[in-house]
Amino acid sequence: MNQILHIKNMVCNRCKMTIINLLDDEGYELESIQLGKIVVKEQSSNDYARLETQLNALGFEVIKDSTKALVEKIKINLIQHIEKNDTDEILGKLENEIGKSYSTLSKTFSKSEGITLEKYFINLKVEKVKEYIQLQELNFSEIAYSLNYKNSSHLAKQFKQITGMSMSNYKNLYNHKRKGLDKIV
Repeated sequence: MNQILHIKNMVCNRCKMTIINLLDDEGYELESIQLGKIVVKEQSSNDYARLETQLNALGFEVIKDSTKALVEKIKINLIQHIEKNDTDEILGKLENEIGKSYSTLSKTFSKSEGITLEKYFINLKVEKVKEYIQLQELNFSEIAYSLNYKNSSHLAKQFKQITGMSMSNYKNLYNHKRKGLDKIV
């Protein structure tokens, strides 16, 4: 039999590697891992309380509530789409991939996180814009295009609204202030 654990803040491949290493060190037999979810083989030697403590020490959290698990699934789904530059018609994709209506997803997310799903998604895109600016590989128009904005002025307006500064001012900063993907809300 397998044990499924939903994990909060597992938002990238480095997170997955950290958890894989922890499970290996603790003698767990990993069946599968994907962002936000691990499946381990049930063994009598498994000490889930100890594992949970160790995950917490690394900045992760075992999610035991189904609503919180759904919210984490929404976040991970959106992060994956941002990373793939696949943000066109995202809300329809979200419905299909999670298997719940947008209305249900939106209400659940807003109630749990205190921010609308749309605002969260904009915050994710702004963090991606910051990454692009730091990499200095794309100009502002190319960044806007890659994130499916109709034009760069719409992106610039959202960026300033979220950060309080223009993209040009951000580009000229010595110390770029970015949030971790697990800290966006």
